[in-house]
Amino acid sequence: MKTLQFCWLGLVGMVATACVSAGPAMWQAPSAANANRLPPLEAVTDMGELYLTDGTQPDQLLQLFRSELHGNLTETVGPDKFGYARLQVTQAAVRRTSRALTTLQLATLLTPSLFGVPLETYRTTLTAQLQILDAEGKLLGEYEGLGVSRVQVAMFSGYSQRTAPALSDANALRVALAQIRAQVDTAAGRLRPRLLAGGVVLPAEPAAAPSVATKQ
Repeated sequence: MKTLQFCWLGLVGMVATACVSAGPAMWQAPSAANANRLPPLEAVTDMGELYLTDGTQPDQLLQLFRSELHGNLTETVGPDKFGYARLQVTQAAVRRTSRALTTLQLATLLTPSLFGVPLETYRTTLTAQLQILDAEGKLLGEYEGLGVSRVQVAMFSGYSQRTAPALSDANALRVALAQIRAQVDTAAGRLRPRLLAGGVVLPAEPAAAPSVATKQ
């Protein structure tokens, strides 16, 4: 019995160490060649139900959004902010599938995993909404994206059970942000002069965006 237990622990260790690694780049947005950028904006987030999953932490999601905002949507020159970019995750669902395969893996001491059979799969589906507001809190534009992600827990070709949930959430958010990016790029010519005309966000004001006024 002890020999069987040692074999089991050894196989679990192999799964943990043989998985694909996912480092800090998980929370960085890919660079995009946007022709039109907005002036610098203050980042505000409300991740809603995504905060309730076991995959991510609020500071990690904020880091990903800021990476997208500063890297692809806005200019980064100067300390002044000409409004707010508020990201809201209005819907989010995380499912763990292939649990029958997990039972099979446990019954066979993870032998199928050596041949690429996954332990389980995390699937994240979310809807993200980006609001662009001027310094006074007037809503200038609202854009929405749908993100779907699928990440496997497996040896060699998958991720660990510790990494997979967070990576699934991050990938889904990236997909939604990419859809939003295209919409903002199209609307930038209209948004930019209105943001500049609205003035800058005063340093003494809190980082949270004010109540949204009626869209003009």
